[in-house]
Amino acid sequence: MSGSTGTGGGRRQGDLPRGLSDFVGRTAELAELVKLLDVVPLVTLTGVGGVGKTRTAVEAAHRAADRFPDGTWMVELSELRDPELLPHTVAGALDVGDQSTRPLPDVLADFLADRRCLLILDTCEHLARACAALVTELLDAAPGLRVLSTGRQPLDVPGEHVVTLAPLPVPAEGEEAGAGAADYDAVRLFTARARHAVPGFAVDASNRAAVARLCRRLDGLPLALELAAPWLRVLPVEAVADRLDDRFQLLARGPGGEPGRHVTLRTAIGWSHELCGPAERLLWARASVFAGAFDRRAVLEVCSGGPLTPLRIPAVLDRLVHTSILLEEGEGARVRYRMLDTVREYGARWLRELGETGELERRHRDFLLAEARRAYSCWMGGRQIEWYERVLAVHADVRAALEHCLGDPAGGEDALDLAGALWFFWYVCGFQREGRHYLERALAAHTKPGPPRTRAAWARGLITLSQGDLGASAECVEICRTATDPVARTAAAFLEASELTLRSENAAALAILGDLELDPRRGGVEEAVWLLERGVRAFAHVQLGSPAEAAALAKESRVRSAERGERCLQAWADYVQALAELALGRPGAAVAHGRSALERKLPLHRDTWFMALCLDVLALATAGTGEAGRAARLLGVGERIWRTHGLAQLGAPELAAAREACERGLRAVLGDAGFESAHSAGLRATHEQGIALALGETTASTADQDR
Repeated sequence: MSGSTGTGGGRRQGDLPRGLSDFVGRTAELAELVKLLDVVPLVTLTGVGGVGKTRTAVEAAHRAADRFPDGTWMVELSELRDPELLPHTVAGALDVGDQSTRPLPDVLADFLADRRCLLILDTCEHLARACAALVTELLDAAPGLRVLSTGRQPLDVPGEHVVTLAPLPVPAEGEEAGAGAADYDAVRLFTARARHAVPGFAVDASNRAAVARLCRRLDGLPLALELAAPWLRVLPVEAVADRLDDRFQLLARGPGGEPGRHVTLRTAIGWSHELCGPAERLLWARASVFAGAFDRRAVLEVCSGGPLTPLRIPAVLDRLVHTSILLEEGEGARVRYRMLDTVREYGARWLRELGETGELERRHRDFLLAEARRAYSCWMGGRQIEWYERVLAVHADVRAALEHCLGDPAGGEDALDLAGALWFFWYVCGFQREGRHYLERALAAHTKPGPPRTRAAWARGLITLSQGDLGASAECVEICRTATDPVARTAAAFLEASELTLRSENAAALAILGDLELDPRRGGVEEAVWLLERGVRAFAHVQLGSPAEAAALAKESRVRSAERGERCLQAWADYVQALAELALGRPGAAVAHGRSALERKLPLHRDTWFMALCLDVLALATAGTGEAGRAARLLGVGERIWRTHGLAQLGAPELAAAREACERGLRAVLGDAGFESAHSAGLRATHEQGIALALGETTASTADQDR
């Protein structure tokens, strides 16, 4: 993915895959798409599987980029199966936190309302109804928004303009031997891909007829051509064309005696399947169980067995990459593999015919469960960024495993176990709404008390607290309180105390926390509470007007966390220390701790509610150091985030009162017009610009506002 920071208006430019340097053909279609995106709110690019819809959409977006000063975003939907998570996926692509209890389509509409931008929804056919509903709502709210969707069918939304992508032009029968055959787009594409497989490959008089015949037989379908090209490593082009002829004569005759294009693609994939050896076919089928990209270790644990021994799998993987059945991404230890949808669908069909689907789904689930349990036990250590990245990399497969568990009448406990073990991913890493979605379904599906249910209730309680939904938090307290496992009492007490601090019942919260007897050696929830409770006590003392006690507790929390290499709770302790320093009349120290808190969380920057808290305290501290203009802009950046979150300052009255007092003081210094100007600049700032401002980076264009 490639992203950049905007210039026009200072907006973020979005995320769009790099275009292909050797993109072939589609001149007329691209010109039409670019023209339509100027004037039509919704353009849908349709066509059969393998016709190149995604690549054409990306190329069109690059060519139209200058028309969208507020950015272009690509939302890949092929890995998504649950239509309820469509808004979450779009929000993730836009880097809009999904953390509040507001309807997420409303949050997205607010974000896009005043932007001139392009949103690509790629591979919509399996979510057509959900995509249609969301697109309709977003376009109604955002007049400057353009949507380019791709799929095998239109979305059927009023005002939609459909562009159907045909296969690439191929030489007609009788034109194969002519020199002009090499100028057809299908031949040009096959030649380009063949050169990747066999460097130096060229179309000349000796092979021109065979290449043209091959392209015509494959109906000019780009994916079919790309699957055929790698076989030139082991077969001459004439043999590839002859074998395709034989296969089509046997298997691919459609109505009227001509190969239908859907049949063409299936036949081309099936031909590649036939050319694979037995081990490659088996691994192809088994690896289709992965919803997203996967690494070699995942393949070894999920797909080994029978002839696919652990020692044999690496070589089989390499052969599937060489034949383009698997696409390889990354380098070295970070190499991951993925399948295109149509290739995965073919493998899944063979897996069903082998009778292994149920077994592979169970092994896939068990692999994800084992990963989640390891992450749960290791999260409080010094590898949080690594674990965040590891879980993020398998996010699509976590979803698939949860759906598998929740769809199995006997899988409720596994769903609780998986969703609860990933509490840190949902809560700390900014996926609150999605986590709550799965946790609530799992808690409803399996009501038997035990450690998995306690962990899931704890995770849901943390999320609902961050959303300000105190009623739902109280439900989680009750679930934990009625459980009998050793961690349940700790989880219940911590959630109840945290809820009380948000209700400004701080003395009661301190009493509950003071009664806790914690053993961090138990790990998981117990260790998390052992590290968290000092920070929560410090927060309560700040609100009670005891800043010295708060500062001491925050320091102790920070030291404890640092000893373990834990960064997220260090960030919370730094934030509370900043509040305490403010109350002690030391705004410079408050600035230092506020920035430290933000820096510690930046690798997990989707945690936007925490970023907003840090921006608020930095605004107060910056005002205290005399930088009124910067403080007003920081208030604006924070307000933009709180608007998205939907509950400013998490509903804590003392925090809201401090922010209001800061605004009044800044208006007195800057005047109403000066405050509004600086505050509006903060509201318009990008995520990156807000962070830079908070961390003390001042540009020439903002220096005059600090006086």
